Amino acid sequence: MKPLPVVAIIGRPNVGKSTLFNRIVQSRNAIVDKEEGITRDRKYENVEWNGKFFTLVDTGGYIQKKSDIIDIAIREQVKYALEEASVILFMVDARDGIVATDEIIVKMIRESGKPAILIANKIDTNEMEPLTNEFYRFGFQDIHSLSALAGRKIGDMLDQVVDAVGSLKNHNDDNENNIRVAIVGCPNVGKSSITNRLLGKKASIVTDVPGTTRDSIDSKMRFNGRDFILVDTAGLRKKSKIKERVEFYSTLRTRRALDLSDVVFVVTDAHEGFRKQDQQIIEEVIISGKSLIVVVNKWDLIEKNNDTLYETKKMMIYRYASLKDYPILFVSAKTNQRISSMMKECEEVFHAWSQKYPTSRINTIIENALSQLSPPAVRGKHIRLKYGTQTGTRPPRICIYCNFPQLIPASYKNFLENQFRIGLNLSGTPLKLQFKRS
Repeated sequence: MKPLPVVAIIGRPNVGKSTLFNRIVQSRNAIVDKEEGITRDRKYENVEWNGKFFTLVDTGGYIQKKSDIIDIAIREQVKYALEEASVILFMVDARDGIVATDEIIVKMIRESGKPAILIANKIDTNEMEPLTNEFYRFGFQDIHSLSALAGRKIGDMLDQVVDAVGSLKNHNDDNENNIRVAIVGCPNVGKSSITNRLLGKKASIVTDVPGTTRDSIDSKMRFNGRDFILVDTAGLRKKSKIKERVEFYSTLRTRRALDLSDVVFVVTDAHEGFRKQDQQIIEEVIISGKSLIVVVNKWDLIEKNNDTLYETKKMMIYRYASLKDYPILFVSAKTNQRISSMMKECEEVFHAWSQKYPTSRINTIIENALSQLSPPAVRGKHIRLKYGTQTGTRPPRICIYCNFPQLIPASYKNFLENQFRIGLNLSGTPLKLQFKRS
């Protein structure tokens, strides 16, 4: 299916790009704050206007100062946005007038050769319209004045956008067929570096500064004929350590990305060890019902012998017993060690997470379990498991009908869960068992 045309919002910091993005997508998907430079990476959202569809991209503010490593990386992101954009929305602050950075961005737009609409923001009333006049010297054919904050003349601008992109009417979005993969973990464990390795390009800003990624960033990729959306997220900290307003909202975005995901890579730092916060993130993923792969990054920094990998995995399972049911990969984003194995493992856990199994197979596993170990008698009652059936997927849900469901001990439920995991090859996915009276 033909991909949606891309519309990129670019401009210097604090001109209202994220406010316009949120206004168009009718949500607070991008972090908006008075502090300059809040949006550092690109943010994608599919938009429909009058039956026409396009992908809107919010970018980090373009800053010309060369001494700041973050600002240099932001400039790179703007260049990437220009490369992939079908149409450019160049936003300026009409109240400030033309500044030097605007001139630099105009030059970049001209060099890109892409069609562009100049957006003069912060025009709240008709009386303020003359503020846009000086921007005509940039030579843009289209200049549109609006107020992103107040929502003034947004619809008129969107009419111009859909005319420019010429997107197909009644386009059927195929995102539901994509596998959404969230990459989560503590700050500075290498999530963005892993994302970039998987994509083969710099999709996210990567520096040695902890907390560089503040928004969740979606990137599309294709593997073995399947479409994936990789979501690089901001690092998750303990609630007590979240002090900045922006970091608080970043954490909300990360948790929303987790909620919308199919598969979750929880990235840990081999050099720092398996921390309590890592365990808490893993537990949160399991409780949410998502399929899970644990990725131990920076494996190149560890002094190793033939038993190091086995012993490390054994230690992690000892500290958090549920990990025995989930894949643990030892990788290095820096050296590309075992990165190629991640997507293959992702396919396998997604299959287990979303597979529907025939009732006959469910009941065969129950019969085999009973032949190995019958339920113990409780309070003089003999528990009989009659039959079972799968009642749901993503994650798998199995209902077992019996005579005394309330009397089945937790130890026997754990035994049955292990039998289903083995019999159905359910590595990497939670399993929900339910017992009902029959």
